[in-house]
Amino acid sequence: MAAGDAAADRHVAPVLAAIQSMQGTVSLARALTEAGRHIDLAGLDAEAARLCAAVAVLPQDAARSLRPALQALVAEVDGLAVALPAPGR
Repeated sequence: MAAGDAAADRHVAPVLAAIQSMQGTVSLARALTEAGRHIDLAGLDAEAARLCAAVAVLPQDAARSLRPALQALVAEVDGLAVALPAPGR
């Protein structure tokens, strides 16, 4: 492994962990919603903004390596959006 790879890994690992953590949070929110529970999504948008900012400052190759994790997160968010009740319900 090249020295540059090690440096990139050092910066990617915490961002990947944050993406996976958010995916877990969204997955739990989806499960609760599907079970009929009310959920509070306050703060989720701020966390998403922090993740976007963290990815944006990574070198392009490092950021690209996070694409599969980000796509999985988007799929989980899309699933939550489908599970949420319509406004006024």
